[in-house]
Amino acid sequence: MPLAVSSSEALLDVSDLRVYFRTRAAPLCAVNGLSFQVARGETVALVGESGSGKSVAALALTRLVPAPGYLAGGRIRFGGAEVSNLDGDGLRRLRGGGIAYVFQEPSASLNPVFPIGWQIAEAIRIHRPGAPARREALSLLQRVGLPDPERRLRSYPHELSGGMQQRAVIAMALACRPRLLVADEPTTALDVTIQAQILELLAGLQAERGMAMLLITHNLGLVSGVARRVCVLYAGRIVEHAPTADLLARAAHPYTAGLLAAVPRLSGNRERLAGIPGAVPHPARLPGGCPFHPRCPKARELCSRQEPAETAVAAEHGVRCHFWK
Repeated sequence: MPLAVSSSEALLDVSDLRVYFRTRAAPLCAVNGLSFQVARGETVALVGESGSGKSVAALALTRLVPAPGYLAGGRIRFGGAEVSNLDGDGLRRLRGGGIAYVFQEPSASLNPVFPIGWQIAEAIRIHRPGAPARREALSLLQRVGLPDPERRLRSYPHELSGGMQQRAVIAMALACRPRLLVADEPTTALDVTIQAQILELLAGLQAERGMAMLLITHNLGLVSGVARRVCVLYAGRIVEHAPTADLLARAAHPYTAGLLAAVPRLSGNRERLAGIPGAVPHPARLPGGCPFHPRCPKARELCSRQEPAETAVAAEHGVRCHFWK
């Protein structure tokens, strides 16, 4: 299990989370026994390819998994409260006021028929009645670095660039003053320069407001300098977890090593980037044993028969691999 923090420090505590999707044939497992914690003010990264279960796990935190998906087991505690026990009012307070989201496609998060300022002010009016919504919306647009914020209050989403839309979505998430910000691939659709600006903005806002952050990404190159700990997901399971510096220096799982090899580098020769053959298996066609073994360069016969248990590589560093050494 990933490194535990003390109960006084843990803001989010996820234990053995299982999420399934109903189908005509049989339920499909999208998240399988996920366990991790996020301390107050800490940044934890969930890393993995598309289809590894990252976004489904993030939505499960506030019981937002869309039908036919459902939470099949496990426990989610936020601020000491069991999320499964929350009623309608409790869930409304959790969504936005406790946990807020920044998604990878800002254009899909913004309503095209309402001005940006109206959408930010609406979040303030819902979660903080009586607050000066328009004035705070203007202040938030200034804080996230949108140029000419007074004008942007009246702008519609289509009038903003991708980077400006993402800043507006961040402002909307911050309007509720969340304790945990879930940033789900927040830079995927942006160019490299804007990516760096958005990550710097998120880190600055986190430090300023004392928020915790759960960063979800497929790119291990983004986590250095942002996240304190990293959990690597594959086929709905955590296959490796460690403090960020340790993971980047001593990746133990072949999948983690493959993700690192795929990160572009500015220095060195111009060899073609290494890739991981194949793709994340569909939940209906999971292989026996270790789910990564059909793609793994270290796989042996045991890997197809037996799923590996977690092994300690070092203090706070665990891996699920029979032959990680």
